[in-house]
Amino acid sequence: MVDYEVHGNVLVMTINRPEAKNAVNGEVAAGIEGGIDRLEDDESLWIGVLAAKGDVFSAGADLKEINSGNAAALMTQRGGFGGIVYRERRKPIIAAVDGLATAGGCEMVLACDLVVASTRASFGLAEVKRNLVAGAGGLFRLPRALPPNVAMEAILTATPIPAERAHQFGMVNRLTEPGRRSTARSPSPPRSPRTPRSRSGRPGGGQGRRRHGRGRAQGPDRPGLRRGPRLRGHQGRADRLHREAQAQLAGPLIR
Repeated sequence: MVDYEVHGNVLVMTINRPEAKNAVNGEVAAGIEGGIDRLEDDESLWIGVLAAKGDVFSAGADLKEINSGNAAALMTQRGGFGGIVYRERRKPIIAAVDGLATAGGCEMVLACDLVVASTRASFGLAEVKRNLVAGAGGLFRLPRALPPNVAMEAILTATPIPAERAHQFGMVNRLTEPGRRSTARSPSPPRSPRTPRSRSGRPGGGQGRRRHGRGRAQGPDRPGLRRGPRLRGHQGRADRLHREAQAQLAGPLIR
């Protein structure tokens, strides 16, 4: 139900129930939790991506499972609904949304740290249409991701919010074209402090720095002015003014 792929330092977890609109059942919840366990336990993995196959990211809870008395299977002990909405973790997870994310599907997106969505994606909490409550974090996370009045409209009317609008409000970090699944790339490893680099990218720190005009800043307004001393002078003056201001403010307190 959930496929795993590793691309460098990135673990991609893909919900694979397109015939059921990627609705969450017990296997999906256990699969997502298992993927997060793998992400947390493997030090070579830095970032997780939660994606889905098909044109619907997730329709939320599998109502057939709920009606058959298996509602508890949709939640895990550590992660809650879908194995993710209340999961404590150390590493970030990106939601890659290429379709409708509604009800519990939207709540899983809101539980992620970043959201990348295609222009055909949309987000909503449809529980009110079925006389249900969005109890997996959507009622308090959506007003944090969107302006409160916009979130309230989505909660009370169950009207999905298009990805473009969600991007304008900051809920979506990046927009992509529909159907494009970008290849996950590993972030560049941090540079060691023992190997400083110059602006040209060559090792050696200050050695081999490029100079323009024999080390002088160029410009029509101040030709030949040395850049380094000018910056240091301004910094020293700012420090002096800061100390004087602190002394003036502290004066009435110590008298």
